[in-house]
Amino acid sequence: MRKVFPFLICAAAALSFQACKKSSETFQTTAIAEYAPLVPGKYVSYAMDSLVYYTNFNASQVTISYQVKYQVDAAITDNLGRPAYRIFRYIRKTPAQPWVPDATFTGINTGDGYEFIENNYRYIKLKQPIREGFSWKGNTFIDTRSINSEVKYLDDWDYVYANVDQPAQVGSYSLDSTLTVEHRDDSLNHPITAITNFADKTVSREIYAKGIGMVYRYFLHYEYQGVNRTYNGYGVRYTMIDHN
Repeated sequence: MRKVFPFLICAAAALSFQACKKSSETFQTTAIAEYAPLVPGKYVSYAMDSLVYYTNFNASQVTISYQVKYQVDAAITDNLGRPAYRIFRYIRKTPAQPWVPDATFTGINTGDGYEFIENNYRYIKLKQPIREGFSWKGNTFIDTRSINSEVKYLDDWDYVYANVDQPAQVGSYSLDSTLTVEHRDDSLNHPITAITNFADKTVSREIYAKGIGMVYRYFLHYEYQGVNRTYNGYGVRYTMIDHN
């Protein structure tokens, strides 16, 4: 009997170690900083197509093209007292023109997520664990329900990871490791016909690449009113053209 107890103790310890090892392996996840590097001087440039909707029933979208550059400027403290980074956006119409300052944003790596503040709207762009199919409420900090909210269409969005750590072709770049964040793909009363009274459509997704950040973005939202057959909405498409 004296020899049995030490054996049982060793066996239990071994099983405990294996369980801890498996648990550790299960919860390993890619660091947020790999897909959202916040380093002063880091930039990504995009071809930006701004989509403007519509003037009458038969009109198609009007597209205006620019180039924009997002560049991490410096470490700051955000309104909640957290370490953050100021991000400048520059814009130009053609490559021959100089970059002109256009807007300022804030990026925050919270440790388990990446928040991006744009026009006073606080988005949770990325969230751990970074794994296929994981979802979270990315617009939870945005007022979408008050009577004065101008962004009710952002309400209750489920952000979902897809194609995690997969290669992707974005513009002229063949990227080794990317992920897609699907935000929304929703429509009502489509296809639109001559007897449609009301319809709407919202689509939003982004692609991130390791070591670079966001490399692609597509957003579209519009409403259709059948009374006068008009569309009201907007959209934007960003495709990476340069980075450092």
